[in-house]
Amino acid sequence: MKKDFMFTSESVTEGHPDKVCDQISDAIVDHFLEIDPLSRIIAECAVSVSILFIAARFTSDAVVDFPNIARRVIRQIGYEQHEFNAKTCSILTSLQELPRDETCCVDERLMSDEDIEKMTARNQVTVFGFACDQTPAFMPLPIWLAHKLSRQITQVRRDKVLPFLCPEGKTDVGIEYRNRKPHRIHSITVTASQSRPEEPTLRQFQDAIYESVVLPAFRDETIKPDRNTEIFINPEGPFVVGGPSVHSGLTGRKTAIDTYGEYARHSGAALSGKDPLRIDRVAAYAARHAAKNIVAAGLAEECEVQLSYSVTRSRPASIQVETFGTGKIADEALAGLLEKHFEFRLAGIMKEFDLRRLPQRMHNGFYQRLAAYGHMGRTDMDLPWERTDRVDFLK
Repeated sequence: MKKDFMFTSESVTEGHPDKVCDQISDAIVDHFLEIDPLSRIIAECAVSVSILFIAARFTSDAVVDFPNIARRVIRQIGYEQHEFNAKTCSILTSLQELPRDETCCVDERLMSDEDIEKMTARNQVTVFGFACDQTPAFMPLPIWLAHKLSRQITQVRRDKVLPFLCPEGKTDVGIEYRNRKPHRIHSITVTASQSRPEEPTLRQFQDAIYESVVLPAFRDETIKPDRNTEIFINPEGPFVVGGPSVHSGLTGRKTAIDTYGEYARHSGAALSGKDPLRIDRVAAYAARHAAKNIVAAGLAEECEVQLSYSVTRSRPASIQVETFGTGKIADEALAGLLEKHFEFRLAGIMKEFDLRRLPQRMHNGFYQRLAAYGHMGRTDMDLPWERTDRVDFLK
């Protein structure tokens, strides 16, 4: 296992076309669950130039205006440019209402343990959860810093600090590791879109981004850029307008950004656009919850939890733990503790995290908010899978 290396993670702002699709897909999930928490809904989007396509399959008592939800999200993100905006974007839909499955429409809050055991996973999938002690949020430092930069780009655009910015932006942060610990910042790359190519000039743009985005993002960080850190701001020149008018987007294409920035493994399955009855979404949250509690309990400095599901079982067919040589007890013993103290069954995860009713309790789009800046390590939301409520049991 390498101990000295350099690692880079990427983040994008909410205006990236892939994230536009993720947010619309999850806004649709939110809307269904707000009205009917027992809804089944799978929603996917594709966008290019001025056309947005929505494909959805659902079972619900809710009546949903899909184009209206999409236009609201586009407007919220801030796309008002002539090239792409909520008013003139053409929206196509392919909708399929599915037959009601009574086994899936049972309120999990009323289920006994025997009932929970009977509800099996309907997808065959392997998911991963990860945590480490590199940041207060127990996230790898590269993706943590990349998200901070992306959020800062959006913040200064919304606050009109840099009024010439458009919604799309991308950030990369490279970290040098010594003995598997962050040592210094190797490189920072920020690419942000602007409304006009000639105003401001490239040099003015780079200075403004450095002062208003880069410096504030690192102000409270222990490890800051040094004089040898390479900083690139729009290294290929002005990035004009950006968004769907420049390149296409698709739901579920940013799974690394949604999770751990490639520092740890993640499932290839999309997280956005799926109701909580999809094991490939909710088990990823359960695995993160388990890994975070192991690290928070001081049982490891790094922890990856792997859950493998079969379509015929309610419990994972396999629970594996990897602590990369940092565990205080054997990885097999940690896996045993997880099996004893954590809920990994589909209905059990939904019941423990109350995933079907979070959109009703947390207004302004619960799942939609998750769709930008990561589903894991969020400190701006009270996420049940981010709680360290099993630390005492593990200790």
